[in-house]
Amino acid sequence: MMNTNRSALGIIFPNSYDALVPDLVNVRLMASIPFASRYRLIDFILSSMANCGIDNISMMVSNNYHSLMDHLGSGREWDLVRKNGGLNIFPPFADKTNKPYVGRVGALAGILDFLRSQKEKYVVLSDTNVVVNFDFKAMIKAHVANGADVTIAYNEQEFPESIKKSTTNDKGFYYTFDIEDGRVTKMFVNSRESGVQKFSMNITVIGRELLIDLIEKAYVHGEEYFERDVLLPQLSRLNVQGYKYEGYVARISDIKSYFDENMRLLDDYNLDALFSGAPIYTKIRDDNPTRYIEGAKVENAMVADGCVIEGEVENCVLFRGVKIAKGAKVKNCILMQGTVVESGADVEFVIADKDVTVSAGKELKGTDTYPVYIAKRHRV
Repeated sequence: MMNTNRSALGIIFPNSYDALVPDLVNVRLMASIPFASRYRLIDFILSSMANCGIDNISMMVSNNYHSLMDHLGSGREWDLVRKNGGLNIFPPFADKTNKPYVGRVGALAGILDFLRSQKEKYVVLSDTNVVVNFDFKAMIKAHVANGADVTIAYNEQEFPESIKKSTTNDKGFYYTFDIEDGRVTKMFVNSRESGVQKFSMNITVIGRELLIDLIEKAYVHGEEYFERDVLLPQLSRLNVQGYKYEGYVARISDIKSYFDENMRLLDDYNLDALFSGAPIYTKIRDDNPTRYIEGAKVENAMVADGCVIEGEVENCVLFRGVKIAKGAKVKNCILMQGTVVESGADVEFVIADKDVTVSAGKELKGTDTYPVYIAKRHRV
């Protein structure tokens, strides 16, 4: 995977939009949420950067980041073990200038000395609530060709109802655009418009020197959000270009969308759309192949390694080490690592966090519009 891109460094914000999925981030941050049977949300953006040769990547964490550090380790799986650059994690209080932040402005203000010391010409900023297999090389190339000051990736999609209901100041901001001849002319914060919108993916390319200048000025004035407080007021002065992304996008905006986006991957078309491009890397766990015991019935399921299935499974996403006992029925469920469904249990429309046990004979059913969530290590 030696494919260096010396022109850009990456900065990822793993805690952005944690408040949209409070149950799932009780013991982790957004970036660490398990997805697609063996991955975490961070794997997609991080792998996309690594595949495009970006080998200087920093994580701006603010809280609840132990699981992320455990998952990333030294960055070996993403070929980010480097003498210079590689994978960096900036926790709050890393030095006397750092403190807990709200938006990107505060986060970046805490690492201005780091940014000044780097050599790359461009910076790629990204959150982790969007699952994509992204070509950053193409976006950087378009940024340079357009002579842009800032380039923001967007996709066109129906505005999710869940976002309309949850876009409050304490849960983060979403942005939609008006674009003329490729240039962003208007930026709307938490729009309530219906229909197809040009919806920001919170992936941005900007010159490093320009970023330092903008953050210095914004921080002095007490500004917090990069898009709302810095870019929006300066759209007429800065050349802010839109970069339309037409690949597969899974956007996590609440517990229901998390459930739906996992279930969408049970369709081979969607699975191929997300994974048929560059490879997506994740933490390696050496485990046995999944065992299907005689009498097991499995239909339309995504199953990771290490599982033992004796019962019936239909339309499910099973993570590593899940055990479905004989006589158990599991349908339309997401069962995270180490979950056990004991004999005779009947489970449907359930999201079980890690190391959950569903007791023998229990019946537990949610609905397609309201899946039941079981917290980590609980027994029901």
